[in-house]
Amino acid sequence: MAGSVPARRTEKGRGHLLDLDAPRRIVQDPEKDARDLARVQRWVMSTLAVTTILHLVVGLVVAAVMLDDSPTSSKIGLNVIAGLFGAFAVAVGRAIHGKRIVSPWLLLAVVPTAVGLWLTFG
Repeated sequence: MAGSVPARRTEKGRGHLLDLDAPRRIVQDPEKDARDLARVQRWVMSTLAVTTILHLVVGLVVAAVMLDDSPTSSKIGLNVIAGLFGAFAVAVGRAIHGKRIVSPWLLLAVVPTAVGLWLTFG
């Protein structure tokens, strides 16, 4: 049976992903790898936290726009609450990265409130 069993490759590194003849590369600086991993974990966590809170902000603005027969103060209140949650999202993102929470970035809280009021009453 000449063709039933494939011939084993003798070229190094082309037969498969695992080369049993070459040992695994030793990590030169495990502290650097740990720092890199921690940095990636911080970015993933802050991205998840901020986008989750911003979804809540968008939901509050949509709720304010969709209210039909409610008083104007309810619509304004929902937009202000959306702005407060926007500020909370910025604060959470900065806190996860170990930055100072009180910063000019908190002024971004005006954006959801302003956009929400414009969409609600514009």
